Amino acid sequence: MIALQQNYCNEAQTQNRVARRAGNGHPVLVLNADYRPLSYFPLSLWSWQDAIKAIILDRVQVVAEYDEYVHSPSHTIRLPSVISLKEYVRQDRSLAFTRFNLFLRDGFKCLYCGSGHDLTFDHVIPRAYGGKTCWENIVTACSKCNAKKGGRTPKEARMELRHPPHRPNLYELQTMGRKFPPNYLHDTWLDWLYWDIELEA
Repeated sequence: MIALQQNYCNEAQTQNRVARRAGNGHPVLVLNADYRPLSYFPLSLWSWQDAIKAIILDRVQVVAEYDEYVHSPSHTIRLPSVISLKEYVRQDRSLAFTRFNLFLRDGFKCLYCGSGHDLTFDHVIPRAYGGKTCWENIVTACSKCNAKKGGRTPKEARMELRHPPHRPNLYELQTMGRKFPPNYLHDTWLDWLYWDIELEA
């Protein structure tokens, strides 16, 4: 088994030379050991090269595959499209305070007017008034509302927030992330992304 793994690892270098045959695409959806996506924000994707290395090292198992293959001098390998980790990764990591996570918390919509275009962020309590740059004082805003509000509080600008800003937890962002899938979805991913969505009547 060790000899086979070493053989595959040596041949993995050759696979890079044939990458053009499979294209630079073919991303691989990564599931945790409980078969849920490792992350929704952004969606957990690996390159097919990294996925094959993980398969060879016996760190993941293949759940679904593409119809394409890559070839080494002595092996033909079908490209994985969905893999799952063999060891569960805890999801209790702290949430990074990033623009993407902020937009995700607010559903990619301005919390003043509800627009989803030309988004930026706004300090609810302006910095000139001592407002901090933190989850509890920053909201998603469109450029038009941001300019209209200026350096005033929502009350001074007569602009009402749809809901107050708050520090989200991991579960909340994961739930929001299910509503904003990437532009590229391979057919083999759908069962793993939407298994817990309510069916429409």
